[in-house]
Amino acid sequence: MPANLRELRDRKASVSTIKKLTRAMELIAASRIVKAQQRAQAAGPYARELTRAVSAVATFSNVDHPLTTEKPDPKRAAVLLITSDRGQAGAYSANVIREGERLNQLLREDSKEVVPYLSGRKGIAYYTFRQREVAQSWSGDSDAPSFARAREMADALIEAFLTPTEEGGVDEIHIVFTRFVSMLTQRADVIRLLPLEVVEGEEAPAADDVLPLYEFEPSAEEVLDGLLPKYVASRIHYCMLQAAASELANRQRAMKSATDNAQDLIEKLTRDLNQARQAQITQEISEIVGGASALADANAGSE
Repeated sequence: MPANLRELRDRKASVSTIKKLTRAMELIAASRIVKAQQRAQAAGPYARELTRAVSAVATFSNVDHPLTTEKPDPKRAAVLLITSDRGQAGAYSANVIREGERLNQLLREDSKEVVPYLSGRKGIAYYTFRQREVAQSWSGDSDAPSFARAREMADALIEAFLTPTEEGGVDEIHIVFTRFVSMLTQRADVIRLLPLEVVEGEEAPAADDVLPLYEFEPSAEEVLDGLLPKYVASRIHYCMLQAAASELANRQRAMKSATDNAQDLIEKLTRDLNQARQAQITQEISEIVGGASALADANAGSE
């Protein structure tokens, strides 16, 4: 077999194998994204009711809680960047990292030192490659985040927020994540987590929603002590669920594009292979005809 034909057949077989892999990954992402959407939607009612409770307590108690009090002249800001653990999800991680870099620039322009907290191996690799210091990082469950991991993150961030700046604490905390809008639309977004702003985001109560009245026992301050950490963990978990659904949607779209591109390449290689085979057959026929003609001429000359 000529080298050109062998090369084309080997390349076609290689692309076909890649197409099978990308198709399988597309189907896996498609099957998992439904569950990820359901988890994100299921977390919504709990987050909204918890927001109403925190809003009511913060509004009617007149208590200056550390998590709701603005610090004078903030100097350090923590940024929790939520990325993916794996690649093959298009520009998903690149977009959220770019949004994080934009936020970091704005904070530095405001004379604030940025303290990075990272979730996901892609963000960790980005900071490690650039030899940047990281306060804390988590990885291993970007496409299926658990509430236990969100609580762990919340505890670390709350501890940093309650620590004085002079001792390595932070004055405010931001989250950079990807918000899931639809299967076709996911956008990188930023929210401020602390000091607490209980009126922002999709989890906030409606403008005409009447906040419930509560009687505080033993005291409003102790109620806030119990509610606010749960609220922070709930917000982080909600962002992680949004990011997980966005990651799977991007992966499904990227793998479908890769599968379509592989199919186009297979069709092109098939045409090239057919043309090469036809050229080989034509050349062989020409050689046979030429050989027969030369033999006939030789026999005619000998006579």
